[in-house]
Amino acid sequence: MTEEKQEVQMTMALTAGQMLRDARTTGRRKREIATIAKQLCIREEFLQALEDGNYAVLPETVYILGFARNYAMELGIDPDVVVEKIKQELGLVVAETPVPVRENIPEKKKDVKEKVKISEKIAKVKDYKVCKFVVKNWKWFVGGILLVVLLIGLALLLTPGKENHTDAEAVVEVSTAEPKYNITVRERFGKENKKDAEIVLQTTQESWVKIEDGRGKTVFSRVLIPGDVYYVPTGGKHKATFGNAAGIDIWVNGELAPKISNEHVRKNGVLMSADALMKKTTDSEEK
Repeated sequence: MTEEKQEVQMTMALTAGQMLRDARTTGRRKREIATIAKQLCIREEFLQALEDGNYAVLPETVYILGFARNYAMELGIDPDVVVEKIKQELGLVVAETPVPVRENIPEKKKDVKEKVKISEKIAKVKDYKVCKFVVKNWKWFVGGILLVVLLIGLALLLTPGKENHTDAEAVVEVSTAEPKYNITVRERFGKENKKDAEIVLQTTQESWVKIEDGRGKTVFSRVLIPGDVYYVPTGGKHKATFGNAAGIDIWVNGELAPKISNEHVRKNGVLMSADALMKKTTDSEEK
């Protein structure tokens, strides 16, 4: 048996108190408890109780272990070994295997390396199982990918592209295109009707214009100056009254309708219908 093993066995056979007393009283640095007590700020009787193993003199267990750890560190011995021995002596742990000392630290490192190797092997096994599962069920994975691609393609097809938007905008522009007025536009009225208006009025001479809906409710009434434009609401069987009918240009879908009266003639109940306006009126004129 080597000297190192003999020393370890002798250390393990000692109690925590014997280890502390031997460390204090043997060797080159023999020290008194009183001196160490002042340095550690621990009462002498507590240090003496640790060496005697008389733990009943000491306060709670947490203080016993704390004092013992500080005392062992001051004496230059392994505090973990001393604390572990005291736990065994107090019945806090069961001593199944010898408590390792400082010389066994390389063995701990070896154990850690072994654990790392085992963990790496376990990880490799898990990766292998995952790969095996993917290979075994590759049809399902491929099918899922194809399904996702198909859904994305359908979504792109059903979503209007820039060309579709351009066409829609062109249609809107055509439907709301302004007539080629005979005189410059001065001011516009009824702009809220512009988008859908089939009939647009422009005064070439000063004239009073009143527009009523099918129920006889006035929706617009104003004296318009030459150049003024009014967009007539679509639908609702609107009728117009013109103070100077000859001074009104009536545009139907961008086309100029026939004049409905001579100059300075008042016209009542003019139906704002595309079909009616595009026919030459035969109604009698009212002054």
